[in-house]
Amino acid sequence: MNKFLRYIGRRLALLILVLIGLSIITFTLARIVPSDPAAVYLGPRPRPEQIAEVRIKLGLDKPVYVQYAYYLRDLLHGDLGTSIRTHQPVLKSILRFLPASFELMLTAIILALIIGTLLGVTSAQKENTLIDHANRLFAVTGVSLPAFWLGLLFQLLFFRCLGILPLGGRIDIYVSLFSPIKHITGFYVIDSLITGNWVAFKSSILHLILPGITLAAYSTGIIMRMTRATMLEVNREDYIVAARAAGIPERTVVFKYALKNAMAPTLTTAGLAFASMLTATFFIETIFYWPGVGTYTVKSILLNDYPVIMAVTLVGALLYVLVNLVVDLVLVFLDPRIRL
Repeated sequence: MNKFLRYIGRRLALLILVLIGLSIITFTLARIVPSDPAAVYLGPRPRPEQIAEVRIKLGLDKPVYVQYAYYLRDLLHGDLGTSIRTHQPVLKSILRFLPASFELMLTAIILALIIGTLLGVTSAQKENTLIDHANRLFAVTGVSLPAFWLGLLFQLLFFRCLGILPLGGRIDIYVSLFSPIKHITGFYVIDSLITGNWVAFKSSILHLILPGITLAAYSTGIIMRMTRATMLEVNREDYIVAARAAGIPERTVVFKYALKNAMAPTLTTAGLAFASMLTATFFIETIFYWPGVGTYTVKSILLNDYPVIMAVTLVGALLYVLVNLVVDLVLVFLDPRIRL
């Protein structure tokens, strides 16, 4: 247990160093952008005296190193700054939009893990057959196609041509008016399921399908190829050959012995894919009108709202490192050969 805690402590210490370095980079870049935050804060046609007053209010009249010291002090107190566009605390806004993004990301990574793992196992068992070539083509297609193009294609096919899935959003507007979801976790699917709001549950599931599949396409291809490669390697191990020679059912050999030992690289890939989805979801949320952190960030970028941009960058880095830490700890429990 002491070794376990020391390992977590070392990783968290490295996380602090990463966040400090990233805060310096984002703070510096935000200060060299050719835009006046005070003018953006005031809106259209501000007067010079108003700009000067706001610059003092925001601390922009002080030297850069003093501004960074104040920024670091606020970060240590959990203050990510105030949006110069909405004048609202950035942390409060991120926490409001984060459940929508997490719901979409979790849906995508679950789909990617299930589909990618099954296709990878099938390809490994049917190596160099037509099924294997078809699965590999599917994986390459998912990795190669731009997410924004795939999303638009899905909208054209399933909404415009077939009319079976909604264009975008998290829920139908009529459902939100006549069967509103009681917010408990912020996840529409879970909240509607807990409260027994079946109309909202169906609507939220339907709205998740297209953006979830679009976001999962890239990760599915990566997971499929990784699973196939590791399964091919494990299938040639002596204990797998011996298990088959002993007459153990093929399904048991594949899923109980081979897949379990091949899952470590797959889970690592899935963890990295999930963490990277926080930036990949920007395109998806914009295309599907999904009210998450991605949409919030894109609007902030277009309006040079640098406190939001800096905060989202730090939150993304924090999630990326934490997800990798969780994956490493899970691998220790799954594979006794791995040591901390």
